Amino acid sequence: MKKIICSLLMAVVCTTGFSQVKAPQPSPKAMITQTVGLTDVSIDYSRPSAKGRTIFGDLVPFGKLWRTGANANTIITFSDDVVIDGKTLPKGKYAIYTTPKADNWDVMFYTDTDNWGTPENFDEAKVALKTTAKPQMLNTKVESFTVAMNNLDNNYGYLEISWEKTLVAVKIEVPTEKTAMASIEKALSGPTAGDYYAAGTFFFQSNGDMKKALEYVNKALDMNTQKPFWQLRQKSLIQAKLGDKKGAIETAKLSLAAAEVAKNNDYVKMNKDSIAEWSKK
Repeated sequence: MKKIICSLLMAVVCTTGFSQVKAPQPSPKAMITQTVGLTDVSIDYSRPSAKGRTIFGDLVPFGKLWRTGANANTIITFSDDVVIDGKTLPKGKYAIYTTPKADNWDVMFYTDTDNWGTPENFDEAKVALKTTAKPQMLNTKVESFTVAMNNLDNNYGYLEISWEKTLVAVKIEVPTEKTAMASIEKALSGPTAGDYYAAGTFFFQSNGDMKKALEYVNKALDMNTQKPFWQLRQKSLIQAKLGDKKGAIETAKLSLAAAEVAKNNDYVKMNKDSIAEWSKK
């Protein structure tokens, strides 16, 4: 019996030990984040090594769809809409697939990013954008597969795919001027209703200057033709905290009416409860 118990204990120890073994992956994960102008670009991929092998035209056959890396999808994410080869690629996350050839490569941005390698059934409808790039021969060897954003300018950068002695570059234009002008115009036009409401809510929630809180919420309401019920609700709470129960009830009634129109039962109840509480002598 003791031998059996000892054997079981040894099995557990061995299993636990093996489960903790760490070893380097043949195609280690990599992730880069690069700002191009005002646009954030991130790339998440795996990096196989050449290990003396001939890559393109052999390990990676010409004319066949390639996962562009190893293991799971190579994924690129854009924080803004970008332009590639005169075509707009909406902001978001894409898998990068390529079809390498001796004289040119097809580079595709695919909307389904959950595949391991290439999709079992490639769907052309999921190709958000496709472009062609000419491969360049390098003087020095790139041992580990590399994807990066290089040759940066305020208005563009190049998505570079390199391995062994081959480099493929795709120009990606970013909306720097449009984004900057929108930011400038917003700043010059002054605070928005949302900015004033957020400031008023902060003063209220932090037990700050309640008069300032009321001032800011009033400014937010003045900027809205249709008074949002949640902003009216916040104003009533501030008025109540300032001791203006009569004003708080009047504002709560306005919030109640607007909440009923919007069919927001939570605000309907909160306003009714507050009106009842503030109406007590």
